[in-house]
Amino acid sequence: PFAKLARLDAPIGAHLLMWPCFWSAALAADAGAAPDLKHLALFAVGSVLLRGAGCTVNDLWDRDIDKKVARTRTRPIASGAVSPLAASAFLGAQLVAGLGVLLQFDDFTRALGASSLVMVGAYPLMKRVTNWPQAFLGLTINWGALVGWAAAKGSLEPTVVLPLYLSGAAWTVVYDTVYAHQDKKDDVAAGVRSTALHFGEDTKEYLGAFGGLAVAGLVGAGVGAGVRGGVDGCVDVASVARLFSLPVPSPPDSEFGSRDVFVEAEGSPTGIDPDDHVTGHRRHRGASWKYARVR
Repeated sequence: PFAKLARLDAPIGAHLLMWPCFWSAALAADAGAAPDLKHLALFAVGSVLLRGAGCTVNDLWDRDIDKKVARTRTRPIASGAVSPLAASAFLGAQLVAGLGVLLQFDDFTRALGASSLVMVGAYPLMKRVTNWPQAFLGLTINWGALVGWAAAKGSLEPTVVLPLYLSGAAWTVVYDTVYAHQDKKDDVAAGVRSTALHFGEDTKEYLGAFGGLAVAGLVGAGVGAGVRGGVDGCVDVASVARLFSLPVPSPPDSEFGSRDVFVEAEGSPTGIDPDDHVTGHRRHRGASWKYARVR
């Protein structure tokens, strides 16, 4: 049950933390040189540990809410498979292991990485106090966009890392809003908030705007880093255009079925909630999408 608590059976959640680190490290590397492989390995391990810790914190905070939501009532704490005390001890073990990873970096990177724990701990509370928990999630899981550059340079370059960071955060709002539409009825009953509820009938327009911000941020980061032509080679505008054909706010009518959620267009920075599994891909209007079937 502890592996399930850390979502080790669904590694895509760790990817969401890891890739911003990798993008940032790649932009920080000297022209023609690869990013530091040791740093990349540490980012990968650290992402698994931080994701596990974040899921544990989330399940501790939300154990009463999870019991009221069909999708989450089988989670280890909500179902009683793991006690809150045992989960807290497991959380401590993950944080200690994560500290071991963080200590491999310089002092500036250590401080920057450790500061993300405040957001990791606060995120589960956001659905109780704001209509924008997905935005806070974006700011939390894309923190690696700052850490990757800091590890390579020992400082931050705002013209690169801020557009990259905000790009990732904007795209998180996109995919997690799509994901949140499946829980709308349960969320209303449980008294929690989401951008899916907040956007309502205007969901497509909001997602189009945030998708545009994600593309603009990627291009801006590339320009700031001196990459020729920005990072347009990594940007598929069809990924944003595809949002306008999503069957929201009524996902059960989706052409991919009631339990399918889009997670990644080729070359685009995206992902899905840590509980999901990538199961395949479909092509539509020139964009190749991976998708996940929610359990």
